[in-house]
Amino acid sequence: MIIPMILFEGIVLSFIILVACVVGIANGPVGLVCLYEREVWDRCIENGLTTEEKIKKSASNFKLVVIPLMLIVVLLSVYGINGARTFWEGFIQMTIILVIEGLFDRLFIDWYWVGKTKAWNIEGTDDLKPYIYGKSLIIKWTTTLVGYPVIAAILAGIMSLIIL
Repeated sequence: MIIPMILFEGIVLSFIILVACVVGIANGPVGLVCLYEREVWDRCIENGLTTEEKIKKSASNFKLVVIPLMLIVVLLSVYGINGARTFWEGFIQMTIILVIEGLFDRLFIDWYWVGKTKAWNIEGTDDLKPYIYGKSLIIKWTTTLVGYPVIAAILAGIMSLIIL
């Protein structure tokens, strides 16, 4: 019975990241250009679409709102709803939930939505497509496949000490 719940919680987390992206690009995709490679930032600044300060503020806001919200939802789901009490229960559940969100982000948002639709196209940057490549792509996949399990281990370790 817990497996369907964990899958559902992964979908909820995916929805949170989807909503954050929708809000972030509500006034145009330049609103989340901070998620693209530096060359795209520079072109947007050069074309007068934004400023370095606005990009950095957008990146900070995204990190200060979305990441803590995701962590709170994961902790509440695993320990509050699912009733995890041991390190391994928490670690496994959080890893699954976070990786579901990460795969959604990598495959649906980055590969399909950003890469295959026009919703994220920024005027004057067509020659820089795909927007997420190289260093950003490696960091995002590493975060999903390695970073999320490490985060889950740290959180599960902290929670197992608190719950004792």
